[in-house]
Formats: sequence, structure tokens, C-alpha cells
Amino acid sequence: MNKPLYKTVQNIDRNKTVKPGVWKCCCSGEKTLLIVRSVDLLKSKDGQNRLEHHTDAYFSDKLIVRRGQTFQMWVEFSRPFNPKSDKLQLLLKLGERATSNPGIRISVPLVDVLEDGRWEMKIVEQKDKRVRLAVNTLPTASIGRYRVTVESFSQRGRLLFPCTPNDIYMLFNPWCEDDPVFLDNEAERKEYVLNSMGRIYYGTEQQIGARTWNFAQFEQDILEACLFLLEKGQVAMTEWRDPVIVSRMVSALVNSNDDRGVLMGNWSDSFEGGTTPTTWSGSGDILRKYYKSSGKPVKFGQCWVYAGVTTSVLRCLGIPTRCVTNFSSAHDTDLSLTTDIYLDEKLELIKDETSDSVWNFHVWNECWMTRQDLPAGNGGWQVVDATPQELSQGSYRCGPTPVSAVRNGQVDLKFDTPFVFAEVNSDRIYWQKKPDGSLSQVHVEKNSIGQHISTKAVGSDARVDITHLYKYPEGSEEERIAVETASRFGSKPTLYPSPTVNDVSIEIVMDGAGPRIGGDAKLSIVLKNTSSKQRTASLLYEVMVMYYTGVLKDTVKKDRIPIDLKPQETKTIPWTLQYNEYMNHLVDQGALMLTVTGRVNQTKQILATQLNFRLRTPDLIITPLEDAVVGKELTVKITIQNPLSQVLKNVLFRIEGLGMQSVRMIEHGDVEKLATVTLMEKFVPTISGSQKLLASMDCRQLTQVHGFADIVVKPE
Repeated sequence: MNKPLYKTVQNIDRNKTVKPGVWKCCCSGEKTLLIVRSVDLLKSKDGQNRLEHHTDAYFSDKLIVRRGQTFQMWVEFSRPFNPKSDKLQLLLKLGERATSNPGIRISVPLVDVLEDGRWEMKIVEQKDKRVRLAVNTLPTASIGRYRVTVESFSQRGRLLFPCTPNDIYMLFNPWCEDDPVFLDNEAERKEYVLNSMGRIYYGTEQQIGARTWNFAQFEQDILEACLFLLEKGQVAMTEWRDPVIVSRMVSALVNSNDDRGVLMGNWSDSFEGGTTPTTWSGSGDILRKYYKSSGKPVKFGQCWVYAGVTTSVLRCLGIPTRCVTNFSSAHDTDLSLTTDIYLDEKLELIKDETSDSVWNFHVWNECWMTRQDLPAGNGGWQVVDATPQELSQGSYRCGPTPVSAVRNGQVDLKFDTPFVFAEVNSDRIYWQKKPDGSLSQVHVEKNSIGQHISTKAVGSDARVDITHLYKYPEGSEEERIAVETASRFGSKPTLYPSPTVNDVSIEIVMDGAGPRIGGDAKLSIVLKNTSSKQRTASLLYEVMVMYYTGVLKDTVKKDRIPIDLKPQETKTIPWTLQYNEYMNHLVDQGALMLTVTGRVNQTKQILATQLNFRLRTPDLIITPLEDAVVGKELTVKITIQNPLSQVLKNVLFRIEGLGMQSVRMIEHGDVEKLATVTLMEKFVPTISGSQKLLASMDCRQLTQVHGFADIVVKPE
């Protein structure tokens, strides 16, 4: 609880700012001033704020909240707050007054009704001179430590009440659907955000070892250390709202190579003056040492230590993160997307020319987020690697790299996709150098790189193999297509045979407005052979459920289609996804992504296409049953049919427009499968002319259901 001190004020103007000082007033109008006596941020660990925001585990006694979520606070005044004549707002400041990083200043106004997606607050309780405020934060607010000032307005003037040292710590929010780091599985949130103990795998692909690691993200000084680290990143605080930028910044700051970050690497046999990397068992001591030394790099780290510390920092800031180990991990140094080994005429290794290497194991991180900066389907798990291996845009950092792009060989997508692809799926190629200096391939290993990619299971210490997320089965046509697609962007683009001709085209066609939810989705795959010869191929199709944010969820169906095209033939292949195949995979505002790939047998041409489509929801039908006249009761019929073969739970209708001052809410309850709902609602128009009546249905099983009617209201 803070006690203010106010300056002497005379002839107070309502637009004049009165700064803290000593308050002395002899005028009879003292009671008209609204003075803030104290502020209680309700920051106790077992209180409502910390529990609801899943921040009760943090050691800190500060108010720690997650963005996009409401928190509460008490303000005590010198007299009762009068909503008619008094005003109130919060001023939040992120960062110090510095020209290099000027910080952010936010005004939070007092409103009657809170709306999502806005900085706002409302009074939810008033007791004598105290009011309890519910404060709404943006789901895209910059994270960090905000300084808080309460600003009060009355007829006699404006007063500022700084709440120092009661700062508010704002974090990313995986529980908030509008936050890019939203993760819809509670067990995964507990594992990848709240779990402070993990497992890191090491060894060889034949002998996989595991060690337990204490991420310590909630321990004393760790949150402060993580924010101290961000401040060293030389990135504008306005960018601290974006998990893509923050995770990329952290991948650079956890190593000390070019920015005096947390850990100094050491792969020698001598660790004098520091700690042997294998000795560390957690991140807490490392981050505290770094923070308390004002940014002196800690000695020493290797890949698993970098990954452990990165997990700690990102989980502490609220980004879902896990450690991932890749066995037989390649290090591509020349962007060829191959692991190249050079031999002399006697087939002996040419050491000074063989710069690529294969590590027994390498540990990096994956963090979960949407990627609005990339094509749909590339959200979800992203590789972030703090181990300094190669420069990325001038700094030793790597990622975030979409795992889905690595799997498909789409190495043209940012960030650092070629490097990660080579780590998990490059061919190991042996070259022999001839006397004239030319090179010839003498051996190729296509399935030795990237083995048993592993991470800890959700809710247990078991090891989970996630190799299938990074690449198709070794040797499969899809895996080979990914390798050859990636190689086109490397420094040796002609390494793999190019197709002799490209004479077959492929596209996915959707009829009309597309399929409706609750029915079968029917599309067509159209292939066209423009050559005078027969063409054959085997197409693989895979349809996946995708959130509206571009994050892929589940594979619904996959299969192969044999293709035989006659000369100059155009063939249309019907493709159907039945309702019973997708009904259990639907997600809120979800879409489907159909991917078709294959290779023409005669020419080796790669065929690939993709279509994102949504399942259209039914409209609410709004029908006025008589003419609309000002002052006369109007009956309107609203109908909707449940298109699903499942019950809709807790259906809520919202109706607004037609001159109504507020939204009408109708709690309807459950709607049986395939049932039709009819509402008969009565309205009394108050304004003549052309009006709109809007209606929407709120239901978890069926979203984006709405409708409207144009209604001309006649005068009395």
C-alpha cells in the first residue's frame, strides 16, 4: 500500500497536472479534489490475480500477469469516487527514458463495459472510499516490467500517483486464444510452460542417454534475469510483443559470441576458469550469475546447456518451449544442404577441405507460436537454437524455423530453414578429388543424418521420438522430393538430376463456395498432360486440420492415388472427405489443408499443390413477420439448423441493431443433433428509416454462425 505526498495547490485548474509533493490546503473546497491515498495491486501468490494468470509459482512478490487477460486492483481515495463527476485512468510505462530504446507509454481509460482487444478498466466494486478495478490488457501487448501511475481527475484538478515500486510484470499468455503463443491443450501447457523439470537426451543413436535438468524458470531472480537479458538485445520494446522476434533475440543472447550473452562456449579439453559443461544440472545458477554480474558471460556451455537455458528463458517469459535432441546431426558450412566429405585419390580424408561435420547428437529447442509472417500451415513448433554454429543475418543465432517447412523441404521460408534442414535430412556425399582438381561422387548415404529426434513426453519422463515431424520416412518418395526441393535453393542446385521436361500440371479445384460443415467435403484434383506421350505417377494426398492462425493440428486422412495419363489428356479425379472422417478433428474457426505431391515416373518431374479451404457454417435466417413501424411491436423469427450429428452445448444467441441501445442475450441451452431452432423475438423500433438487425450464435462446437436482415422502419 503506497502513501502519496502532494504539493501545495492553489486555484487548481482541472487541466493542470499536480505532481506528488506535500498537500496542504486551507480552502473550503478540499473535498472536491480526488486524491489517491493508496493502491493495492493484489499481488500475493495465492491471490486471485496470480492464480488466474498461472503465475503463482514465480518466487517474485510482484504482480505478474499474462497479457490478454483481466487482472484486478484496489484504489483508495481521499473521499468516495463519484462516477458522474470524477474520472480515472492508469498510465503504464515500459522501459526507461533512453533515446536508444525510448520505451512504451499506455493510457488505460475507465469504461462502463470491458471489450476484448483493448486497454480498458472498469469498476467492479465500490466500498466507501475504495474501488476495485478490473483491468483489461491487450493479447498483443509488449511483455516486460511496466511502471504504474494512477491518474485521478476531478473538478478541482488532475493528480498523479506513481505506484513505485509496485511494478507489473507482463508475460506471454498460452492460455489466451488471441495470443500468438496460444496452446489449446492444458496438459501441454503444464508441460511446456509450467514444468520446471525436464529431460535432455544425449549419446549416440544406438546408445541414447538422458539427464534431468532443472529449468528453474520460477526461482528467485530468474524473471528479472530474463528481462535484463531482453534489454541487452538492442531491439525496440515495441517488438517485445512478437514471439517470433523475442525467440530469435533469445537464441542470439543465450550465447556470448557477439553480444556478451549468457554462456561462453567451450569444446576443448580444458575448462580452467569456469565450470565443465557436463557439471551443470540446471539453468538457475547460470542465469543468476549472469544477472548479478551485470552481464558477464558465464563459463562454459555446450549445446545441451544452451538448450536448457533457452528453455528456461522462454518458459519464464511465457512461450511454450521444449528441448529436442537430434542424433547424427549434420553441420552444413557451405549452404549446399548436403554433408560433404572430400577424399583424395587414395580415398583418404582431405581434412583441410572437409569442413562439414556430423555430431553424435545436438540439442536445440522448439517453441510454439503462430507464424503470421509465413504462409498458412507453418505455425506450431519452431526450431530455435542458441548454440553458436553459423552466422544468421550477422549474429550467431538460429530460428525460429518452422518444423513443417523443414519436413517439406521449403527452405526458402525464414528463418534459417536451410541450416536446420541439413541438420536433419541432408545426404552425406563422399567426393573424390582427381589429379586435375575435378570432383566425382563415389558414395552417397541417404539415410544416415537425423536419427531418433527426441524430446520428453508430456506428463512423464518417457522419451518421445518426433523424427516424423521433421521428415517423411527415410527413402520414401515424399522424403526424396523434400531433399531435391531443398537442394534447388542450396549452393549446389544441380546436384540432383533435374526433370527432363515439365509437361504435367496439377491443381485442386473447389466447386462454388465450397463444402458445408456437417456434410462431405468434395473437391477435384485436375491433372493435365501436355505431351504426346503417356505419363504415370503415384500421388500422395494428406489432409490436415488447421487453426485459423495457420497452425496445423492433426492429419485427418492420407492415401495414395495411382495416375495414368494418356497423351494430351486432362483428367479430373474426384476427391471426397466424409463428415465422419473429420467430425472428431474440428477446431474453433478451423480450416482444412489438402496437400498433394508426387513424381512423374517417365520425366522425374515433381508434382506438388496445396489448397486451404474452410467448411462453411450455416447462416442465421432472420425474417420479420410484419411491417416495422416506430413505436409498434415487431415480431421477428430467427432460425438455424444444427448441421452436425452431435449436440451443441450451451448455445447463446446475441441480437443487436434496429436502434437497440444494448445487446440482447438469449441463453438457449443445448441443441440436439440436426435439430432446427426457431426463436420468436419482439422488438419496438424507435427510429425510422433503413435499419439492420444482427444475430450471432455463440457455441464451442460450431463457430462463425451469424446473420442479418435489412429492415425498413416506417414512421408512426
